[in-house]
Amino acid sequence: MEQINGQSLKEMLRSGMNNLKNHSAQIDALNVFPVPDGDTGTNMTLTFTNGVKAALDVNEDHVGHILKALSRGLLMGARGNSGVITSQIFRGIYQALEENETMDAMQLAHALVNGSRVAYRAVMRPVEGTILTVVREAADYTYAYTVTEEVKDCTAVMAKMVEEANASLERTPELLPVLAEVGVVDSGGKGLCTILEGFLLAMEGKPVVAQEIQANEQAAQTKVDNDGEGEYGFCTEFILHLSETGKKNFSEEGFRDELASIGNSLVCVQDDDLVKVHVHTLEPYTALKMGRRQGKFVKIKVENMQQQHDHIVELEEAKELEKEIETPQKKAEHKTYAIITVAPGAGIDEMFKEYRADVVIGGGQTMNPSTEDFVSAVNQLNADHIFILPNNSNIVLAAQQAKDVCEGQDIHVLPAKTIPQGLSACIMFNPDADLDTNLSEMQEAIDHVKSGEVTYAIKDTTYEGRAIKKGEYMGIYGKTIAASVPDCMEASKKLLDTMLDDDSELVTLIYGKDATEEQANELANYIEENSDAEVEIHEGKQPVYPFIIGVE
Repeated sequence: MEQINGQSLKEMLRSGMNNLKNHSAQIDALNVFPVPDGDTGTNMTLTFTNGVKAALDVNEDHVGHILKALSRGLLMGARGNSGVITSQIFRGIYQALEENETMDAMQLAHALVNGSRVAYRAVMRPVEGTILTVVREAADYTYAYTVTEEVKDCTAVMAKMVEEANASLERTPELLPVLAEVGVVDSGGKGLCTILEGFLLAMEGKPVVAQEIQANEQAAQTKVDNDGEGEYGFCTEFILHLSETGKKNFSEEGFRDELASIGNSLVCVQDDDLVKVHVHTLEPYTALKMGRRQGKFVKIKVENMQQQHDHIVELEEAKELEKEIETPQKKAEHKTYAIITVAPGAGIDEMFKEYRADVVIGGGQTMNPSTEDFVSAVNQLNADHIFILPNNSNIVLAAQQAKDVCEGQDIHVLPAKTIPQGLSACIMFNPDADLDTNLSEMQEAIDHVKSGEVTYAIKDTTYEGRAIKKGEYMGIYGKTIAASVPDCMEASKKLLDTMLDDDSELVTLIYGKDATEEQANELANYIEENSDAEVEIHEGKQPVYPFIIGVE
């Protein structure tokens, strides 16, 4: 293949997307931390699917125009650090080929190099041994090969890119010791290799066909604590009404993939301007938040399958969302400041609103919001200065990318990487202070708070010399696993032993859906017996994490 035209490019993109979908669960399993989080395979799949859908909708045979749509779709759909970096790689490829109706072998090789350079520039502190290393080494070796050997065949160029990307991927444990300890390669790099392999197979006349959503269901299963006996979680059903614009932009397959990342037993059907959804999930609130971004609710029903099988409950979160949707949205009143933040549970959502947050985006560790989610939040506001608190290290890049998209807006992304950090920043915000004072005070609050959480291990592994068994409860302090034991309360107390010291004055204890108020009170008593710190207890209603703890 001496030239790649628009049609062959679309076939490559479709094949790469399908290959990534089919291997999403395998990529998820490469995550170093054994927690039920927003996994790399899931994030990259949702990101890439959003971009490819936009590219396939271009009704012309022009490589540059197709890549423009791809780049924009990836930009807006980017989730997690791996998704954002992927979007930047293809942004660089687009920039190198935006005027091209077709591309030849040398242009392809040059575009791949430009993709790696743009991706590196997008990350403030690039880490080697990641997807960045894989794309840089592979693109550089491929370009040198293309020039030196005077290669004219695009398929040969892509074959070299795949070969070098996989070779670089195998070297990632040499650059990141934690990968070597756990015995895995970099998950983001694996995702990129999977996309490239899909491209190559299409160029060889063997395009990858999408399997059923089995891969994503497997990924979701690691997030749902099911012992194989009976049903679990919440049977969540809703009907959405799409506006005329919503009908035009709605992607049934894309929305289905998004829902599949948090649940299974999934049915998603569009009938003209109505969308009917059925999903089993531990995160009904997150599912409803996803639905709200698509249209207006006509009906919501949530059944708790862990209680009486025929008992129907309207969750408080669902009721609140219904009220919010049914109330016509008015243009926000002008104000000096506005705060956008991210929360994984309805209780934490309310905490942020009490602390003057204007928009709370549903999501967090188990579902990373996209760039478009942040852009949509910005568009709801009418403020001179907007603060964004991502509250998760895997969400910061998407927030920063949204800032770049919203030109003309004064947006400040504060590097809050945990819920306690975000809450502390909100508490320190002063609507009467000037911008520099607020930025300084909120940053100081972020730096001052200690953050910890308790969750369960989804696989057997070894991390920093500690053997961890699947199903054990882990007390996590920063990037350190302070405890890994069978009992949740024991893990929580060991975590507190690590976090508390003589300077500790206030402990914020947020208990989730998998913990009780009685357990929270037990921990509060433990804190008061072992320190002079005061304790505040809040019901966060967050999934996956029985306890989130902040110490100041």
